[in-house]
Amino acid sequence: MVDLSLRKQLLSPSLHHEIMFKSTSCDPWDVADVTLGAIRRIRVRWCGFYKHKRPGPSRPPSVWSKVTKSAGPSRNNSTIERPPGPSRASSVWNGPAVKGETVHAPFVGTPDANSPDDSSLNEKSSDFGRVVGGKYKDEDNEAGVGADYGQLIEIDEDMPLTLSELVRQDGKEFIMLHFAPGDRENPFNWSTGYKRFVTAMLVLMTLFIGLATTAYSSGIGSMVKDLGTSKEIGQLGLFLFNFVCALAPMVLAPFCEMVGRKVIYAGAYLCFCLCFIGLALGKNIATILVMRALLGLFGCVGTILVGGTFDDMYEPRQRSAPMAMFAYIAILGTVSAPIYAGFIDLTIGWRWIEGIQGLSNIPLLICIFVFFPETRGGVCLHKRAVILRKATGDERYVAPDDIETPSLKSMLKASSVKAIRMLATEPVVFAFGLWIAFSWFVVFLFLSVIPITFSEKRGWNEGVAGLPYISLAVGTTLGWAAHHLQMRKYSRIVDDPDRKATPEDRLYGAMFGAIWFPIGLFIYSFTQYGYVHWIAPTIALAPIAFGIYFVFEATYSYTADCYGANSSSAIAGQGFFRNTLGAVSPLFASQMFHGMGSQWAGLLLALLGTALSIIAFVMYKHGPTLRAKSKRAMQY
Repeated sequence: MVDLSLRKQLLSPSLHHEIMFKSTSCDPWDVADVTLGAIRRIRVRWCGFYKHKRPGPSRPPSVWSKVTKSAGPSRNNSTIERPPGPSRASSVWNGPAVKGETVHAPFVGTPDANSPDDSSLNEKSSDFGRVVGGKYKDEDNEAGVGADYGQLIEIDEDMPLTLSELVRQDGKEFIMLHFAPGDRENPFNWSTGYKRFVTAMLVLMTLFIGLATTAYSSGIGSMVKDLGTSKEIGQLGLFLFNFVCALAPMVLAPFCEMVGRKVIYAGAYLCFCLCFIGLALGKNIATILVMRALLGLFGCVGTILVGGTFDDMYEPRQRSAPMAMFAYIAILGTVSAPIYAGFIDLTIGWRWIEGIQGLSNIPLLICIFVFFPETRGGVCLHKRAVILRKATGDERYVAPDDIETPSLKSMLKASSVKAIRMLATEPVVFAFGLWIAFSWFVVFLFLSVIPITFSEKRGWNEGVAGLPYISLAVGTTLGWAAHHLQMRKYSRIVDDPDRKATPEDRLYGAMFGAIWFPIGLFIYSFTQYGYVHWIAPTIALAPIAFGIYFVFEATYSYTADCYGANSSSAIAGQGFFRNTLGAVSPLFASQMFHGMGSQWAGLLLALLGTALSIIAFVMYKHGPTLRAKSKRAMQY
């Protein structure tokens, strides 16, 4: 029997890493000698042999799960995520049996304390087992999970081959279920094509949410005229969307982690689509503002989970590409909406901006309801545990998440109180949080600045004045393409046996790419004069977006690598900071550029951007020192 609290100590990352590489020739289920207090032997259940087909239901440590998440912690990684392995021949959890014996359920019992002991293992005989049922009984065992994995229990209900392990927590016994190697219901074992299909649905959803964020801005002028209110009141729609996105994840993220992914995606996206009805048909500004707040609420719920969903399917080395695509689409959608929204407002009215967006979301909504799978492996194991409890009458069957998921109170604390505390007390978190918040501030500021530059000063109509946003889209695309160089370099560093990768190795792209952010702002500020050709400020928008992409990438990857288990709280605080500044910027953008003058206002932004771009260089040189002084940062 395995004491769960003891296992958490023994299988800590540092100790596990040490044990795992003590012998390159070890069998996956060898017993390693480790000195830890009075403990002489533990079972090493994972020697890296399954690293490409991780059977465990839990996802490995994340970079972006802790991100867009934009806020909030995900559940803790399972401390029993490695697959249970074979024990000795008589290792069964329902009493001694000969090797390979099959027991048909219902068969309920307790471990036999008097079963023979094996000195080579120094453990009781009732640790591991196998369960299979229904149509899966006669399937070929391609994974080679034979009798050495413990006694086989057969049930009548359909159930793929599942591994079980007897554990103890708080004085109670549980039979914890795990995926067998090669289990097709384990998201890590899905085919590459199927994973890409799921990823495509997620990035499309992110794109539509991003478009909805800013398309609203193109119709504000005509909307406030129709509804008889001021433009400042109309700008509150942008504020409310972003401010709800800043606050809601800090409260909702823990709740989202307590149920499966699909129910959250489908429910939130359905409500998101329904909000467009109120936006398109609203008869007063109060209705519009309430709908914008709800749109932000349901939109942020989807984006909270995208990073965690990638964690559910991809191994860490495979995750960088889909996460880079997700970041690219999130920024692209935000900066691209005015390209088409201005023409819609000009030709058929502001209400159709919302109507067309709502209609365009319907095909994806149907796909999510029909084709989107449950990506949380723990949910699948929980369903199997329920089936086994009913089939055998043994209430000890559980999934790892059933007993290892943190309490709601602790998750709420991590996503709110701890997040704000780390933002205020950790220099690394605050510095990168300020940098990314300023970048998002500029993105939403330019929703008002670009119309000033091209509509007011050059007399362009609303549709044509939206075309310069193409430059922002091009810059974002170039940033995403250039980021692949950073990913390749980091992969080479990780693969280099003579060098250990550190968080500072994530900053090469930022040191090159992020400096283009203030360069673009300088060019834009000095091309605001009427006699300067319109192409000059248009071109200046591309390096701004190019740099912003690298600010986002560097912030989240560096913070995640620095703080490890604490990074979800750190990035939650940064997300709150980012969305709050993005929310307030449209409220005074027009007054700022009219009051100071476009040239001087642009110059101020450029100087601030220059000062903040130094962060990447400072952290590259002094990051190890700052991490060493922090109580929460990881040491490399």
